[in-house]
Amino acid sequence: MLRSLDGKMPKVHDTAFVSEFAYVIGDVEIGPGSSIWPGTVIRADMGTIKIGKFTCIQDNSVVHGDSDVFIGDNVVLGHRVLCHAAIIESRCLIGNGAVLNDGVKIGTESLIGSSSMLLENSEIPAGSLVVGSPGRVRGNIQERHLDLIDSTAESYVVKARKYLENGL
Repeated sequence: MLRSLDGKMPKVHDTAFVSEFAYVIGDVEIGPGSSIWPGTVIRADMGTIKIGKFTCIQDNSVVHGDSDVFIGDNVVLGHRVLCHAAIIESRCLIGNGAVLNDGVKIGTESLIGSSSMLLENSEIPAGSLVVGSPGRVRGNIQERHLDLIDSTAESYVVKARKYLENGL
């Protein structure tokens, strides 16, 4: 469901998929090939939310911020992610159930483990592997992590196309 707020209607690229059971409101931009799955809430009532291309936000996630939010290209937000982050750069995977508090900045090609929690204003350098609660950098991601990010993002691009082709 797409809703206007203060005259600002979400902008969804023609090749993006937004589930009819998602709630997207306000100054939101969703890029080409991206997908927003059932139960997801994207609420831009305090700033803009920009989602790049080929990014998936999986079921029951929440994206909101106290200011602008930017999510790059080829990003995977797993199921039930609570995202109050300011910036998630491209080619990142945020594991199921992770919590990203206000002002978090995540550098490109990073992986945040499932159920990890990042404290307010945390800055994660590019290429980091983060786990724990509170989340801490435990090392650098490896080629197998990048393969996981790429394959997961691509699989959701394919799923989104299938849903669109079926009129969903």
